[in-house]
Amino acid sequence: MSNAIFAPGFRLSIIDVLVLVVGTAAIIFLSMYIWWWGFVPAFVLAHFFLFCNVVRMARPLELIWAVVFVGLAGATIATDSPGWLVTAVASLLVTVVVVIVEMRKPSYHGVGWQWINPGLTAWWQANVAKRDDG
Repeated sequence: MSNAIFAPGFRLSIIDVLVLVVGTAAIIFLSMYIWWWGFVPAFVLAHFFLFCNVVRMARPLELIWAVVFVGLAGATIATDSPGWLVTAVASLLVTVVVVIVEMRKPSYHGVGWQWINPGLTAWWQANVAKRDDG
């Protein structure tokens, strides 16, 4: 019996909505004190939404982005270098790279999968559905 459900494309759960609502409230509150206190969680929240709901990225690529962002943001907070502009631009460049890498996989199942990865259904049947059947 197969437990996996073939459901590619955009995804939005109640937990995602709660994270977005609570995160947005926190961002508004924090940004009233120091601008970057709002910027950092807003940047992370936007990437959470992009990676988890739009692109539906694999965990290792998310972690690569997170390591880069946390490293740059941590250095900026601790030493004022490389600065928020460099942190944002470099992180956005890494975002573009990891999204392109994800979209080129035969398992890509995010938004636009029918156009970007028309072979997904066959890949799913050969790899996921077969594995779930035992």
